[in-house]
Amino acid sequence: MSACYIGASSLGAAVPGSRSMPTSSQDLIDRLRSRGARLGVIGLGYVGLPLAVEFANAGFSTVGFDLDEQKVRRIMSGDPCGLGVAPAEVEAATASGRLVATTDFGRLKELDSVNICVPTPLRKTKAPDLSHVVSAVEQIAKHLNPGQLVILESTTYPGTVDEVVRPMLEATGLQGGDDFFLAFSPERVDPGNTEWTTGNIPKVVGGIDATSTAVAQVLYEQVVGTVVPVSSTQAAEMVKLLENTFRAVNIGLANEFALICHRLDVDVWEVIEAASTKPFGFMPFYPGPGLGGHCIPIDPFYLSWRARQAGFESRFIDLAGDINAGMPRFVVELIVAALNVRGKPLRRARIHLFGISYKPGVSDVRESPAIDIGQLLQQGGAVVSYSDPHVPTVSKGDLVLEEVPCERALKQGFDCGVITTAHSEFDYEAIANGAECLIDTRNALKGFQGDHIQRL
Repeated sequence: MSACYIGASSLGAAVPGSRSMPTSSQDLIDRLRSRGARLGVIGLGYVGLPLAVEFANAGFSTVGFDLDEQKVRRIMSGDPCGLGVAPAEVEAATASGRLVATTDFGRLKELDSVNICVPTPLRKTKAPDLSHVVSAVEQIAKHLNPGQLVILESTTYPGTVDEVVRPMLEATGLQGGDDFFLAFSPERVDPGNTEWTTGNIPKVVGGIDATSTAVAQVLYEQVVGTVVPVSSTQAAEMVKLLENTFRAVNIGLANEFALICHRLDVDVWEVIEAASTKPFGFMPFYPGPGLGGHCIPIDPFYLSWRARQAGFESRFIDLAGDINAGMPRFVVELIVAALNVRGKPLRRARIHLFGISYKPGVSDVRESPAIDIGQLLQQGGAVVSYSDPHVPTVSKGDLVLEEVPCERALKQGFDCGVITTAHSEFDYEAIANGAECLIDTRNALKGFQGDHIQRL
């Protein structure tokens, strides 16, 4: 159907040469339940690719859209690109024809439903950057058909669907809730987590009206065990921000405890372990070298930015952000102090980082505190290297490195090693016994003793 087709009262009309589109919400619901609907996912990253594969596995004809031609080719060859999906699943989905990856956004006109799963980073000013969302919605608007369902999954501030997405789609002449259905459902993907995946994590969904919520709920019920409807898109948008702000604030508290314990010469890891024995009223969070990934370091700033627009200063959230953002510099201070004890300056010191991705078991380096630490060390004149079985190369600013396998790094030697990501592939006994100076920011060396080991 032509992207410029307009008519709020023509929901059931057809355009010559087009494929049949849903004529009502019930028609779309019936197509979803019968697996006759054609689904689309824009953005084939850690969120979009697993979702597209789930749709395909459930029997839906699914089209995945991405701007990266190389990624599209790899996915079509059965390669999951390290995005948290088993290669066999991607290969089966593409080989069956149920999943097609493409850079051709013209195929949006063929679809009954489209999920937007694109990045939502921050600008340098810590303000939201919705450019990827806007670009995706522009493509959808070009090909929007009556009866289509559009769902935004990208994390954003409350009001994005109502204030940004809906007006762009309604500029076509079609009306949300009458001619097309629109909802928000926050992504809850945890990269590297094999226990909780797209298929078994409960899905929150809120539409611009009751009908949109109902249609979106039926879509997710075909692939997710539990769907939780809420009253509005703003409530659904706020859910994600609460989840990740909760984590960011509590990690900030754990990091501040670590700073206090360092001053008081108390083992913060022992304190947390002992406190965790309380069977009620306590949930353990752990300190670290800083926050990383596509959610926790970013989402609280989306909330605080939105709060400021409403005339409210989120002091508690901002303070936690400041504490977390300062941890890489504190780790560097620990490194400098450890070198000074051994009579070595930071300049020209060989510092080796064990782990460069933001969390164990993944190749994602977005917002990784290990990279921040590496850049700070390099600025101080240190010679930086790293081991990470998941990340062969790193290039961010002036920090351009190739991975040195752990065994070779230990053989070559270094002045100070820093455990920044607790990958299970590391031989921690070899690290503990083979290095003359170690800073452990993850408590990965628990049980190993020696004056050469210092924990965060």
